[in-house]
Amino acid sequence: MRSIFKTAVAVAVLAVTPAFAADDEAGNALIKAEKDGLRGLSATRLQNLLVEPEAVGDVKFARSWIDSQPKATGGPHWKCLSEALYFEARGETVKGQFAVAEVIMNRVDSARFPSSVCGVINQGTGRKYQCQFTYTCDGNPEHIAEPRAWERVGKVARAVLDGRAPDLTNGATHYHTTAVRPSWARVYTKTAAIGVHLFYRHTFRTASN
Repeated sequence: MRSIFKTAVAVAVLAVTPAFAADDEAGNALIKAEKDGLRGLSATRLQNLLVEPEAVGDVKFARSWIDSQPKATGGPHWKCLSEALYFEARGETVKGQFAVAEVIMNRVDSARFPSSVCGVINQGTGRKYQCQFTYTCDGNPEHIAEPRAWERVGKVARAVLDGRAPDLTNGATHYHTTAVRPSWARVYTKTAAIGVHLFYRHTFRTASN
């Protein structure tokens, strides 16, 4: 608590000093007010004030962070999730890719969908264009033509499967790009807008969905 408080006070001092450089008395009074206000905040709240807005835990929503991570590997479910991110969201921001992956994991946790990553992604692939993720049933081969993008989405998938990713979509189980407007979007609850995707969850939630 003491170290967090000192850091927060330092930030406050830096913020007010330039404005009051010519008025020491007013500056000192404002700094004292800042200190008094900071003393009333919890250690957690103080820490949150000092965290970068695009960082949660050790995850940062930036390509530089993704590129700094070790090469990702994994089993069938990692491959399924990586492929889904590649074909569904490789042109999205890093934050958008994490959000799409979160939707898939939310489906895994829902009683309305299959209970595995590959099961969720391949649901309904028996008929053309009757599946959950179009790339799995459009009749076209899944060819990885952008190795750099594949490497990055693989790292996102690894972080998500390892439980390192923050909650971004408030329980969303569906999404669509801003270029389309599916009929279900009129009845589901919109929970987030990230990049070019809008996110939704079922209007009625239960403990198992």
